Amino acid sequence: MSDAAELRAIASDVRKDIISMIYNAGSGHPGGSLSAADFLTVLFFNFMNHNPKNPSNEKRDRFILSKGHACPVYYSLLARSGYFDVSELMTFRKLNSRLQGHPDKSKFDLMETTSGSLGQGLSISAGIAFGLRLDKNKAKVFCLLGDGELDEGQVWESLETIIKYKLNNIIIMIDNNKIQLDGYVNDIKELKNLDHELTDIGYKVIRIDGHDYEKIVTAFDDALRISNENVIIIFDTIKGKGISFMENKPEWHGKAPNKEEYEKAMKELEDG
Repeated sequence: MSDAAELRAIASDVRKDIISMIYNAGSGHPGGSLSAADFLTVLFFNFMNHNPKNPSNEKRDRFILSKGHACPVYYSLLARSGYFDVSELMTFRKLNSRLQGHPDKSKFDLMETTSGSLGQGLSISAGIAFGLRLDKNKAKVFCLLGDGELDEGQVWESLETIIKYKLNNIIIMIDNNKIQLDGYVNDIKELKNLDHELTDIGYKVIRIDGHDYEKIVTAFDDALRISNENVIIIFDTIKGKGISFMENKPEWHGKAPNKEEYEKAMKELEDG
């Protein structure tokens, strides 16, 4: 298990990868990739059961990126975990690349599923979790949703289905960075009672600062110890975290930096 200093160093490299990939491609979604970098680094390096030397192991935990536009962080974590060479990240969004602008299982078999059409990932996760239970497979399913994605009715249908069938082998994560494509989430569909709404459905809700490594570790540890309840972890995050001019700015949901912005971003990340 990596300590906090090691995890921060990995997350810094992941953020550099994200910015470099999107700059090199000339398009992509930096804001929501950067906001998820800290807690996903902790998940991939400290908690999720996976092995790059045996990626098809039936006992592996499954990760579903429902907010598929944030795939730069996912691709970087796979590369940094040893699934493929980091240099391949620079093929992001290129013709015939495995690393498409949204995860595409038909092009990249390391993906558990194709995603990007928001609202669908949790339904897929529920199906996978049901199958694992039928197979008496103790693997976990980790599903990451965006907060803006909660606008989708299919998410709420899936949340209720998971409770109905007691699919306790799913850990649901919400990246609560408060910004979506069209602007600030609470200006579009307010989420002020989110904790209560989820609790009322039947979930055990854990809510923490998604950039505090000690709290992230504790949250995953607690979630994995709970066996008789369905768990949702809400990570309160900052869109564009780590790059001053991108933080909390809706315009950085889905655009690439120019050369000057790229160099400034990389310098900020280098300086820590």
